[in-house]
Amino acid sequence: MSKEQQTQLDAILRQGGLDTAADVASVRAAFNALMAQIPVPADVLQKPTEIGGVDGIEVTIPGNESERVILYFHGGVYVVGSAATSVPLVSDLVRRTGVNALTLDYRLAPEHPYPAAVDDARAAYEALLAQGMDPGRIVLAGESAGGGLAVAVLLAAREAGLPMPSCAFLMSPYADLTLSGETLTERQSLDPILTPQGLRVRAPEYVAGADAADPLISPIFGDLSGLPPLLIQVGAHEILLSDSLRLAARAATADVVVTLDVTPGVPHVFQGYAGLLDEAAAALDRASDFVQAQLGYLPASVHSV
Repeated sequence: MSKEQQTQLDAILRQGGLDTAADVASVRAAFNALMAQIPVPADVLQKPTEIGGVDGIEVTIPGNESERVILYFHGGVYVVGSAATSVPLVSDLVRRTGVNALTLDYRLAPEHPYPAAVDDARAAYEALLAQGMDPGRIVLAGESAGGGLAVAVLLAAREAGLPMPSCAFLMSPYADLTLSGETLTERQSLDPILTPQGLRVRAPEYVAGADAADPLISPIFGDLSGLPPLLIQVGAHEILLSDSLRLAARAATADVVVTLDVTPGVPHVFQGYAGLLDEAAAALDRASDFVQAQLGYLPASVHSV
């Protein structure tokens, strides 16, 4: 793995930094413009869809497995981002796993604070089950806020007596909206993307009048027993590193099968930079192995771009 790649990516991210503390309209526009610059390979098909009353995008590659699905939740601190902005990363996961995905446009704060995102994500999962899909053929996945949302959906589904999906793949999960993690300040100088100030501005917009320590908002405070196998990937240069560390510990003490995968020297949701960073491609390969193992599915071949 190249230290030069890490340094170059860090410089790019700092130069084109996103001000997450800006007003909502500005930060959304800036984030959408940034993500629109990332190309999607020509063989990746995107189809607008609706499931459980929630809009989304089906991300498919011809020849992929269609009897299994990745239900994906995008990141963006519950305030920015969309199904469309997640397509480049989702398509990379789709290509490696050989399994198609559905990325969800759950409602965003401040217009739709908690529990809107959880309600939408759970509705989509329930709709897959209502269609007759075997829960063991469903994967939940997400990055940042979407990673935290995936765990919240698992908790909500468990409390409702719904069957669990095969597993969940969480990239840099935002799992503590009380913002009590030690690395929030300890990693501040190392993180080129997120800032404590930005999170302190955005978190109340989602939490609104609720309790930020509610496990459906901050899963690190929940009882995680009964959850399916989890893969948590995180970079060592993230202010949210402690979210992943505590979430993994919480899962382990609840007797959940959990794999904590920490990559040194890389930023928040580093998997999104697979074209620039060897560590990102390697992490997605490990995630693909995990997903395929939990689904009991090994594709005949791997698609090339």
